[in-house]
Amino acid sequence: MFKGQYIYSVDAKGRISIPAKLRKHVSPESNDTFIMTQGTEKCIDVYPLNEWNVIEAKVHQLNLFNPDHARFSRMLLQNAFEDTLDSQSRILIPQNLLAHAGITKDVLILGVSTKIELWNPSVYENYLNSSELTFEQIAAKVITS
Repeated sequence: MFKGQYIYSVDAKGRISIPAKLRKHVSPESNDTFIMTQGTEKCIDVYPLNEWNVIEAKVHQLNLFNPDHARFSRMLLQNAFEDTLDSQSRILIPQNLLAHAGITKDVLILGVSTKIELWNPSVYENYLNSSELTFEQIAAKVITS
């Protein structure tokens, strides 16, 4: 399970290093391969290949004659990009995904259960501050449901 937060930088070629504390949770069956796509928020979702395969199987079950299912499938998959860690444990983030997330230099890397999220740090701070509920209120709703 991925957890924690890290501040790294994107290099001039659009690469970021995956922190060692996150890499240790990547399954060997992923072969150090990751799939990146736009997140449902203004971030980039990064899945190890084995976790992406679970998502892809769910997408495969959608009814593409249902307009919402078809739109979701298109939006998710049109921006999906695969890369493998290089010798310095970096992955290349496509420019369109960096633009979607507003990431230019600094990147906040979050471990979020089965995926990693990449955020512009100030966008993430605004996201956190935009909730009308406190963490305690959200926890009470989520944990007791």
